[in-house]
Amino acid sequence: MTPRLELRGITKTFPGVLANDDVSLTVMPGEIHAVLGENGAGKSTLMKIIYGALAADEGEILWNGEPVRIPSPTAARHLGIGMVYQHFSLFETVSVAENIAVAVDEPFDLPAISARVRELSERYGMPLDPDRLLHHLSVGERQRVEIVRCLLQRPTLLVLDEPTSVLTPQAARSLFETLRVIAQEGCSLLYISHKLEEIRDLCDTATILRAGAVAGTADPKTTSPAELAALMVGSALPETHRDPARPDPTPRLEVRGLVAEAEDPFGTDLGDVSLAVHAGEIVGIAGVSGNGQGELAALLSGERTLAEGDAIRLDGEPIARLDAGARRRRGLAFVPEDRLGRGVVPLMSLRENVILTAHARAGMVRGGMVRRDRADAYARRVIDRFDVRCTGTGAIARALSGGNIQKFIVGREMELAPRVLVVSQPTWGLDVAAAAFIRQSLIDLSREGAAVLVISEELDELLEICDRIAVLYRGRLSEGRNRGEVSVEDLGLLMAGGATESGAAGVADAASTAAPSPEYPEP
Repeated sequence: MTPRLELRGITKTFPGVLANDDVSLTVMPGEIHAVLGENGAGKSTLMKIIYGALAADEGEILWNGEPVRIPSPTAARHLGIGMVYQHFSLFETVSVAENIAVAVDEPFDLPAISARVRELSERYGMPLDPDRLLHHLSVGERQRVEIVRCLLQRPTLLVLDEPTSVLTPQAARSLFETLRVIAQEGCSLLYISHKLEEIRDLCDTATILRAGAVAGTADPKTTSPAELAALMVGSALPETHRDPARPDPTPRLEVRGLVAEAEDPFGTDLGDVSLAVHAGEIVGIAGVSGNGQGELAALLSGERTLAEGDAIRLDGEPIARLDAGARRRRGLAFVPEDRLGRGVVPLMSLRENVILTAHARAGMVRGGMVRRDRADAYARRVIDRFDVRCTGTGAIARALSGGNIQKFIVGREMELAPRVLVVSQPTWGLDVAAAAFIRQSLIDLSREGAAVLVISEELDELLEICDRIAVLYRGRLSEGRNRGEVSVEDLGLLMAGGATESGAAGVADAASTAAPSPEYPEP
């Protein structure tokens, strides 16, 4: 059988970085082929070359046995190649349907495309309103747009970069069934994911990249996650160590009966949200993207303030009226889910990006003047501690891979030793080694006395690091439960609305001022 896609000796170099080093890869018709590797291993660069977004410096691409040149994504789509990027290529000011219409090679018929979007998104368990403007959508909803847009083009090779990062386990399984059907019909799939169990469940073959070169191939169904991880990083992964939580009796961060209307007509209103996070513990909030996580994070971080009321308290003092800067000065740090749009300024250097959020607490400003030596030293500590792969503190943020930007943002906030850390999607897009390090760092920070609130759609992650977990569904927070009392299936059902209205309206800590149990049962 002739391969659908064959890469021979692909090499790509950027200034100071060898991204792909003599990479060869073969994908057969109907094959689901995984590409694994650490952040910065060259996966995204290789996929962009396949999709025509980048040109290789050396090497050859064969499509159905014939040498081809793919000068642009349009040429790739004409061949039958579709791609879902990890970072989205969408227009902010137009609707979902219009974003899809400009990318499909067919007449511009919005009603027809809208109908197909509704049908496909419901079929794959990824609800989308084709009439919504894109800038009103959460990160998770934007990823759904990318997936549906590619599926509408009926590709013969579909490249998927972290497609399940915002799906419930049930929705992910539904997507897998769809992908298997597509593969059985002859479409080849190139699948990038850091969820190794997902790779083992779905994929037929895995090619592992390390430092830009092929480190090996494996049959994921007969290779353990530990063996796959070792191929990726060159050594065994460290195990997460988690001491029992011993939280302080008094809440460090407290939310009481928070009610807030969304600022845009397509957002999610928050209804009577209550929770408490104590020093020495990690509280997790699960939920499918678009259920109010963004609205809650904005209110907690100070990006959005409230004119009155004391629904949000830090160390017992009301902070709902304080802006983000004032809350940071009181010891609250924040990691947003949108790393390029809100976590960093893409065109600024890493040195400049630490100044934006760390200047007050890290002593980077004196007499109204920026102390660049301190900013440089701070950025260097973050780069070294969190293994941010870059050319130095002067590296432009957007030049980093998505995973390395995420490591930098999380490290920048944790380096402040905050009293409270609110972090949204802490390991989104990270490889298994980097994710393990970030999770251990969050555990360590909490055990050193910080109160940590994690908003995540990675249920395994929440069950691994959190002491209590609640679910946000349509702006209402479920009752928080100890990690040993819930399973992935329980949380997945709550995320999909599988709870009574009264249950969904519960609070994360019924007696927010009472001391929680000094120890939490292990799962």
